[in-house]
Amino acid sequence: MNADQSSFPVLPPSMEDVRRISEMDDPVLRNLYITQCYYDLSQALAHWLPQGANWCTVGTWASRQAGQSIRKEDLWRTLQRLLQQSTEVNQALETLEIQTTNGDEITTESLTGAVNALAEALNPAEAFERVSQEVARGNLKVFAEIGFEFARFLALFDGGLPKEDAVTAFCSTLIPGDPPQGQRYLRQAFTHYYAALKAENEKERAELMLLANLEIGFHEQTRLQPEIRAAMDAPVYDPAALRRRLLLELFPSVHSRMRLVILRLAGRAGTLLAARDHLATETQRLGRHVVTEYLMTLELPHGRILHLGDDLRLGFPVPLQTITNPSLQELLMRVDPSPDIRSSTGTEDWSDLSQRIFYIAALFRAFHLDPLLFDPPFSESQLQQMKGGRVPADL
Repeated sequence: MNADQSSFPVLPPSMEDVRRISEMDDPVLRNLYITQCYYDLSQALAHWLPQGANWCTVGTWASRQAGQSIRKEDLWRTLQRLLQQSTEVNQALETLEIQTTNGDEITTESLTGAVNALAEALNPAEAFERVSQEVARGNLKVFAEIGFEFARFLALFDGGLPKEDAVTAFCSTLIPGDPPQGQRYLRQAFTHYYAALKAENEKERAELMLLANLEIGFHEQTRLQPEIRAAMDAPVYDPAALRRRLLLELFPSVHSRMRLVILRLAGRAGTLLAARDHLATETQRLGRHVVTEYLMTLELPHGRILHLGDDLRLGFPVPLQTITNPSLQELLMRVDPSPDIRSSTGTEDWSDLSQRIFYIAALFRAFHLDPLLFDPPFSESQLQQMKGGRVPADL
């Protein structure tokens, strides 16, 4: 296909389509419609930019994310293993054991209870529900903004390739400033997509498309930070609640709790409380690590599953092996100081924005020319069930 074609083979989703989907009440069915709409938007933009994935291409599969069905015992086993291996936890427990020798009534049983409280902080049934709610909230948040802007951008192409002043006018309506409030990166991204339409060669076009994809990625991930952090924190008690639980385990009787009050009044409880806080903080961190390691996955076409805590172990396509576009070089340098060398890409903590952006940049770059990303996310049978208002049974 060439960029001078005068019309779409199939009309892309409209702004009204995006609004209608965003207003759906059922979060499960809404997510399916969002995924399909991303696919349709991706196909529409690929009509004009057929060589390389656009943001909606990857967004299709991110919306169809899988890997949330880890068994309860797997989570328990993993958290217990990480607690046992944690230097912070062991140091805190050693401090608590020292308190025992000082006669502060912390027994072996209460220490065991404290460790059990840490393990029980990961409640899979409740955690999965909270993760699901935050993922659905983030899915909708991104689609209602970025999906809408893609539909609005593609509407400019209704009569053929738009004039530059039309694209400039479109971008001028986007809010200036950085995310989460500003839309500067979106403005730059759509400008670069338009520039890619006029690129003189494959390398120039690939670099402009990657630049646009990553600019939207920066905006998206910054906007999603509250929801992602909440989802990653979901497997763990509220830190204050966990600290209270630990004190109850360490001082189970009324007499022992009275002694704790006396220790506090005498100024002798500082070391013990600091050790307790270290236990709570480390458990919070390890809980996020468990989610990163076992729950955060991205399912791509043909059964390919990326574990976001693992390295991609993929090379870059020829047009993107070295980067010459100055704006793209600058953006990649913010993510990776050696952007032309494949380095470790796995994330230890998916709630960390910088780690997440690093992985996403490598993902977009490595899969830019993967034709399988343009496969439809649902079969015709599944689409028919969705159109009938039903969640397909064979997902």
